[in-house]
Amino acid sequence: LVVPRPIGWIGTRSGDGSDNLAPYSFFNVVAGSPPTVLFAPGMRVRVKDTLANVRETGVFTVNIVDEELAEAMNITSGDHPPDVDEFGLAGLDKVEAVDVAAPMVAAAPANLECRVTHVHEIGEGPDASVVFGTVLRLHISPDILDGTRIDFTRLRPVGRLAGSWYWRGGELFEMPRPQID
Repeated sequence: LVVPRPIGWIGTRSGDGSDNLAPYSFFNVVAGSPPTVLFAPGMRVRVKDTLANVRETGVFTVNIVDEELAEAMNITSGDHPPDVDEFGLAGLDKVEAVDVAAPMVAAAPANLECRVTHVHEIGEGPDASVVFGTVLRLHISPDILDGTRIDFTRLRPVGRLAGSWYWRGGELFEMPRPQID
């Protein structure tokens, strides 16, 4: 019922230098000061590489998925072995982050460099971890900006639904917020 969900395409690097890229639709921004995001890496058969890497290094990147990157994002969603570089698998160029030791998707319309602030274990099931991170640096393509704001008609974000279903931006409408005296 919680749809569409934004997709955090999380870039990490293991302590031995192996790069990892995986999408998570249990992702969102949760605070503005300091800017803080969260994602929940579930576990299928084993602890996800993303979770192992953030526990080991304490950093990650978030890469925003637009319509042009949707197919590449889907390729990286499989449960690949730790030695597989999903950037190469999906034919993506990577770029190094400035403030954290983690890779970013070069073609993403926006990237966030993050430092882990908390990893919380929740419940006992396979989806038992939530990672919180402070955003240290933003990279935003000028192509998606309208002045100082994001133009969503240019961003064309992709969201997750359920199963094999995804969402792409539809009709936009605006509602001014109520004036409170």
